[in-house]
Amino acid sequence: MKVNKAYKFRIYPNKKQEDFLANQFGGSRFVYNYFLNNRKEEYLNNKKSLNYHDDAKALTSLKEEESYKWLNELNSQSLQQSLRDLEVAYQRFFKKTSCFPKFHSKKNKQSFRTPQFFKIKDNKLFIPKLKSGIKMVLDRTLPTKQFSCTISKTPSGKYYASFSCEEDIKSLKKIKKSIGIDLGIKSLVICSDGKTFENKNFYRKSENKLVYLQRQLSKKVKGSSNRNKTRIKVAKIHEKISNQRNNYLHNITKTIINENQIIITESLSVKNMIKNHKLAKSIADASWGELVRQLEYKSNWYGRTFYQIDRFFPSSKTCNKCQFVLSSLDLSVRNWTCPKCSTVLDRDLNAAKNILDKGLKDLK
Repeated sequence: MKVNKAYKFRIYPNKKQEDFLANQFGGSRFVYNYFLNNRKEEYLNNKKSLNYHDDAKALTSLKEEESYKWLNELNSQSLQQSLRDLEVAYQRFFKKTSCFPKFHSKKNKQSFRTPQFFKIKDNKLFIPKLKSGIKMVLDRTLPTKQFSCTISKTPSGKYYASFSCEEDIKSLKKIKKSIGIDLGIKSLVICSDGKTFENKNFYRKSENKLVYLQRQLSKKVKGSSNRNKTRIKVAKIHEKISNQRNNYLHNITKTIINENQIIITESLSVKNMIKNHKLAKSIADASWGELVRQLEYKSNWYGRTFYQIDRFFPSSKTCNKCQFVLSSLDLSVRNWTCPKCSTVLDRDLNAAKNILDKGLKDLK
């Protein structure tokens, strides 16, 4: 099966290259923000909606103006890619899959995309408008077919190059095992076969250090060197938490995909669940949405069946032995006894078994 897959590598630009990349980041961000503002004003004043082609023509004219001639020093395709990204943002908004496009800030992650004319030679990345190659670490072999290269800079100051590639992935050998998965906070993943994956609580473990550094950051003078140093320390902790969490989730989903043919979960609405201020931090730290996303696309890649049952199915309140349904079950109750058949049930394991039974029934 041919799939689009991204490969990300660390790059190490020198000072001169960092200056060029900073200009390219700023130019791409400027073009996005300028034409987002232009579209908003055009609609407010004239009730006219602009599209990518209108923006592309306007960009050509803009680069001829004296005050914007500096844009000619940048890669024109990367600037046009910013317009395409803006067009996609509007399309997602109109399809109601995302919120209205927001202005990009230089305080967040910086990036620009090069759709063509990039190459890797002797462990160096060459991109348009930059004559010298940027040193990079190639720890994996890239597929031959590469669509684009995205250069990014994290808030902690690290640079990365991400390549969008087409790769032929072989399906895994079919097996007979099916599994139901219940997601939790005490245990992150509870499987219907009794297997569990603990919740590592990566954010909680770094929270005290993070609180201290954020308090120190708030005391620093804005624009000062000391504030920037503390900001980088905070960013590094957030980056470490993110890397730990992603690595752990990939390990979990890889194990589940390798060991099961049919994977069934609940279609949880995490966005609504985190409105509960008592559980919001724990739910966000668990990252259920990312875990389910990985299970879905990896199932598609490797020939597994992924299915989600309705979120309103009473998986925790239903006895897996006799199908008796409780009228209510408080979240604090982790074990309960069925009034009908007297079976003592573990809340999470019982839910996982019910999710499996319901999913297999739906798939028939």
